[in-house]
Amino acid sequence: MARPKNTTETVQITLSTTLQVKELLEELSRSGFYGKNAADTAHVLLKEKIRDLQRDGQAPAPRYTSFSAD
Repeated sequence: MARPKNTTETVQITLSTTLQVKELLEELSRSGFYGKNAADTAHVLLKEKIRDLQRDGQAPAPRYTSFSAD
């Protein structure tokens, strides 16, 4: 089944890392559990870590903006 379209606006960032980290991300992506490629896996792991930091009070909670559907 296809994944539903993301309704949250996204922006692209560039991240440089070591070959070892890239290879590990690729290895983790082979299972499909974290993502389908190194970039998807990095995204999932980064979001998990941010949630951990928020839970521990070390990062601000997300601010949600409400939009009216005029």
